[in-house]
Amino acid sequence: MNKEKLHIRLHVYDEEVEVTIDREEEIYYRAAAKLITDRYNRYAQVFKGKKGDHTISLMTLVDIALMYEREKGNNDTAPYDTILNKLTSEIEAALDEK
Repeated sequence: MNKEKLHIRLHVYDEEVEVTIDREEEIYYRAAAKLITDRYNRYAQVFKGKKGDHTISLMTLVDIALMYEREKGNNDTAPYDTILNKLTSEIEAALDEK
């Protein structure tokens, strides 16, 4: 795995953010900056002048965190692991009886 560091500038909404990252993660950082910018712009179009920048930023963060939590829940394999372990135990017990 290439752990070469890379210094990049990300455009996030109306600011440039400088970060030092692992080179192989650049695509994820750029996608994250675009996601933040797109979501912020969507909220700003609706709420600019009605809500402050801080509140719009928090709304953006909640929106993105909600996406993350939903995805994390979709990828939770613990219930399947439990069922598979139980089935495996039952199959092994049935085979031992023969």
